[in-house]
Amino acid sequence: MSTLALTGRTLSLEDVGRVSNAEAAPRVDLAPEARRAVARAREVVERAVASGKPVYGVTTGFGRLAEVAISRERLIDLQRNLIRSHSAGMGRPLPTEAVRTILLLRANALARGQSGCRVEVVLALLDLLNAGIHPVVPEAGSVGASGDLAPLAHVALALMGEGEVEVGGRTGPAADALREAGIEPLELREKEGLALINGTQATTGLGILALLRGESAVETAEVAGATTLEALMGTPEAFRPDVQDARPHPGQAVSASRLRALLRSSEIREFHRHGDPRIQDAYSLRCMPQVHGAAREALGYARRILEIEANSATDNPLIFPETGEIVSAGNFHAQLVSQALDLFCIAVADLAAISERRIERLLNPDLSGLPAFLSPEPGLRSGLMILQVTAVDLLSELRVLSHPVSVDSISTSAAQEDHVAMGLASGRKALRAVECLERVLGAELLAGAQALEFRRPLRPGEGVERAWIRVRKSVAALDEDRVLNKDLEQMFELVRTGALTLPEEKE
Repeated sequence: MSTLALTGRTLSLEDVGRVSNAEAAPRVDLAPEARRAVARAREVVERAVASGKPVYGVTTGFGRLAEVAISRERLIDLQRNLIRSHSAGMGRPLPTEAVRTILLLRANALARGQSGCRVEVVLALLDLLNAGIHPVVPEAGSVGASGDLAPLAHVALALMGEGEVEVGGRTGPAADALREAGIEPLELREKEGLALINGTQATTGLGILALLRGESAVETAEVAGATTLEALMGTPEAFRPDVQDARPHPGQAVSASRLRALLRSSEIREFHRHGDPRIQDAYSLRCMPQVHGAAREALGYARRILEIEANSATDNPLIFPETGEIVSAGNFHAQLVSQALDLFCIAVADLAAISERRIERLLNPDLSGLPAFLSPEPGLRSGLMILQVTAVDLLSELRVLSHPVSVDSISTSAAQEDHVAMGLASGRKALRAVECLERVLGAELLAGAQALEFRRPLRPGEGVERAWIRVRKSVAALDEDRVLNKDLEQMFELVRTGALTLPEEKE
């Protein structure tokens, strides 16, 4: 088994993706330099406690109660009470891959050595991760400022041997799971409860999982779009390199290049190259580089934000061992992440919108020149008529999900936390949005594959042909009406798992 060593500064989003998959995850450990950094920061906290001076969250209460001094003999109780009181999430449990991501990201943030916890706290998080013990974390309970308090408190609760965890698909008491794994419950010391819950890791974790799927979905969108273009006997002229050079946005150029590669050596194109009366295609075909490229640019921005956030210290107060200072600040505020995920949802919604328009062109005989709804016998058989209806339903939901939550601040904690980011809501909707997109793309690919049946024996471009073969391994051509639900679910799985991205396709 490979090992991933956390430094607090070098975690990649691909690392996060690997660790989120419990079945294929590497073992995660703390790098030696990170151990030293964490120990140095802890020494600063212990000196502050010994001095008796007031330090937020160490020798005082929290939030609006920051002015309340806590006696030294009650400091351990302060941290334990913090975790219990803040374990106030609600709703369905987050999926296992999200919880694993949160454990990893919080450990990585603490590994920077600016949070003031002991090394044992970071190792306790990694013990859960490596043992496959996943705290039950309700999906709601954070406004994206002062950290993702409730979600992270539910994680910390499990470290203490309280609350519930999931192990191997079964849920039970954390105390039992720790005992069976030979892991001692953690007694939190000064600052450690606050260090565990004051951060953006739930928001960031959901965002990373959504982004990784979104990046794969963009690649699949180009496979779907190229398939539709071939089925409709469209022209790739708009994808020429000189056209992209005239408007040199990088994302647009990448999308155009990929479309050209997918359409290379097309027999369908050669068949209708001469004598085609159409001067240009509809926007949903002709403007794929511009629309898909815009999504690439948006996702590129979100990736940059999430990469930085995954390697940041986001709790409060922060410890600076070089100067011995403990500084109260606001790195827990998730506005940057929340806004990036709002942009992500907008890009995802528009990818689905252009895909749905291509589906319409495939199914509408007035636009396609193909049998109505791609039915072998229109009238007696309805073919793929309702496929577009399903896609439109998903698109309507996506348009709601594209509404930003990062502008919706609501004052909390007796007005001490009077501007918040609503980050966790942005993470939740990003994950749902990318699922909706994957389903719409699956529907387009199902329709595109069926439309290509009517163009046989002519073959489409090399990349499109390979995608068609992969689809046909999972879903048979529609010869007569059948229940389409299983076909659509199979297509969703192909899109979700990246089976149709064809990464080897290059111009």
